[in-house]
Amino acid sequence: MMEEEAGETPGLHRSTAPHNFHFYHMDLYDSEDRLQIFPEENTRMRREVVQAEITSEPRGAVKGKTQRDLEEEVDELVHLYGLEDDHELGDEFVDETTPRIEVSEYPPYGMTRREPAREQRDWRLSAEAAETQDLGFGGWGSAGQCQDLREAYRYTHGRASEEYECYVIPEEEDEEEAADVFCVTCKTPIRALEKVFDEHKEHEVTPLNKALESAKDEIHKNMYKLEKQIIEMENFASHLEEVFITVEENFGRQEQNFESHYNEILETLAQKYEEKIQVLGEKKKEKLEALYGQLVSCGENLDTCKELMETIEEMCHEEKVDFIKDAVAMADRLGKFLKTETDVEISAQPDFEDQTLDFSDVEQLMGAINTIPAPSAPVINPQAPNSATGSSVRVCWSLYSDDTVESYQLSYRPVQDGSPGKDHTEFTMTVKETYCSVTNLVPNTQYEFWVTAQNRTGLSPASERAVYMTAPSPPVIKSKEIRSCEEAALICWESGNLNPVDSYTVELTQAETPEASGVTESVVGIPTCEALVQLQPRQSYTIYVRALNVGGPSARSQPATVHTTGSYFHLNEQTCHPWLTISEDGLTVVRSERKTSAGELPTSNTRFTRCVAVLGNLIPVRGRHYWEVEVDERLDYTVGVAFEDVPKQEDLGADSLSWCLRHTFASSRHKYEFLHNKTTPDIRITVSPRKIGILLDYENSKLSFFNMDISQHLYTFSCQFHQFVHPCFSLEKPGCLKIHNGISMPKHVTFY
Repeated sequence: MMEEEAGETPGLHRSTAPHNFHFYHMDLYDSEDRLQIFPEENTRMRREVVQAEITSEPRGAVKGKTQRDLEEEVDELVHLYGLEDDHELGDEFVDETTPRIEVSEYPPYGMTRREPAREQRDWRLSAEAAETQDLGFGGWGSAGQCQDLREAYRYTHGRASEEYECYVIPEEEDEEEAADVFCVTCKTPIRALEKVFDEHKEHEVTPLNKALESAKDEIHKNMYKLEKQIIEMENFASHLEEVFITVEENFGRQEQNFESHYNEILETLAQKYEEKIQVLGEKKKEKLEALYGQLVSCGENLDTCKELMETIEEMCHEEKVDFIKDAVAMADRLGKFLKTETDVEISAQPDFEDQTLDFSDVEQLMGAINTIPAPSAPVINPQAPNSATGSSVRVCWSLYSDDTVESYQLSYRPVQDGSPGKDHTEFTMTVKETYCSVTNLVPNTQYEFWVTAQNRTGLSPASERAVYMTAPSPPVIKSKEIRSCEEAALICWESGNLNPVDSYTVELTQAETPEASGVTESVVGIPTCEALVQLQPRQSYTIYVRALNVGGPSARSQPATVHTTGSYFHLNEQTCHPWLTISEDGLTVVRSERKTSAGELPTSNTRFTRCVAVLGNLIPVRGRHYWEVEVDERLDYTVGVAFEDVPKQEDLGADSLSWCLRHTFASSRHKYEFLHNKTTPDIRITVSPRKIGILLDYENSKLSFFNMDISQHLYTFSCQFHQFVHPCFSLEKPGCLKIHNGISMPKHVTFY
């Protein structure tokens, strides 16, 4: 309708708008609920205002002001909806002289190009001006509608609302397109479009998934390095702790030794002091007693002399007769007294005699403080669990006494079996701590260790001898002998060690499961060199094997990958006829021209000699197993299953131990036989298969054959499987058979 009416317009610059012409911006249709600029309740008011404007007489200045306001409002709407360059509507639809002809329910939108000076026009309009100039809205409704329109404009442009003085947030745009590539230069995810047009144009980019995997790999590598560094730091911290304990013990022994010697010296000096004091006391007593005796004797003699003098003086005063009588007696007494010798020599001299003190024993004790006794024999510890690797072992020992030790001498040699001609070389190492990690050893080998302690005084006796053992070498997984199905896998490996080991551990990691990355499951305590491991269907696993002995576990073996999609097996070379050759991957058997007759081949219980055949190693797990064989239409072959003890000198299918499909080609004719115990059903096959599917069903005791080229079921045996069977393949003429296994079972096969 709008196009038809627009087509009646003579030209784009016509001053009068078309009759009943309505222009609505697309936002009015897309966002009517969002921008309520024309509410229904105001429709009648707009009509009345417009009708009043049309029917009223021109009013001069009021009319001119109304027309200018209309133009200004139109300019603002044009700028609001971005219609300055809309060429379909022309440059101008309304001018100053354009009268209003008719207004419908919604007023027409007139447009003029905005002048730059008008882009910053003030939208604010007071209520009083709106009331006095009710025709100034130019037919666009009430003042509230214009205010709503202005607020809508400010809302869509994120401007501040003047009425409420707040910031109005515009509606959120649609969510940006998710990043799908990774900018290597900026190290950030981007959209592919940004690579073409944005600043990332010259940058190197990579797919987001690849960048994610690369980041995960880098994180895993860094985590591995961090774990390795943590282990090294823990070992270093343990080493520091042991050195700390050793230093503390040595200084503790030194302190105890010094204290012991110091106390002994003090006891010796105290004893010598007591002895000397006692000797001095005895000598003092002896001298004093001698002097005292002399003093008493001298006093007695002095008294006697005084008495004689007094007696003589008294005699001198006596009469002569009395004097003479007494003088004779006195003379005799005096003569006797004078004849008595008086000791006037001092018996004890007052001088102090020098006492010679013997401090030789004290000197010995003082010297003993700096003299450390030779240490006693250390005690070597038994081997601790997980203390060895394939080429090293950690030996520890201790001391019973508080000996001071400067170093230890650790000696070792391989344990000999008594055979002559063996090397009895001994090795000696000098260490400071009570432990030592001995390197460059032979894996899975016993060594005899003994240790002696040494200080500056001498060497201790040797400790008792202890036997330590290095960890085994990593096993070697036999990748060609790995067999798997959807629920289990049979892992085989070689020990890689001359001496027997205690057990093996199989470690499993899901290879292609991001959520299981880094999670390892272990099967421990495996006594032999093979293990049947239960797995999850349709997964890929990375397999490692470790060997264990008393010294600890070996390093991981080289990894092997196991897929649990279908059944997976290889051909057994030990059962292969000499005329057959098995490919390197173990999945293709080839027969070439041979001149040697079958009668010249030696008989064997494990290898086919008459029938040119080979067995496959199928996993010994109950359930359903499926594989396919790619054949040549003109090739004579036999495929099927057989027990392990099937006669190797008979054809396959000629006894009750095998179930086979045999094909012979002669004179452009194909003959197919389903043989078991030399019998075959009468079945004709019109389409010769180039790929044969074989389904072995242990649960239902069935063996089925299929033509996979046309998804055709050929035949099903009802079998009695009293033990596990092996896939079997035979070539009667030169050619090859290619086996496809580890594949999912087709849908049409699952119905049989």
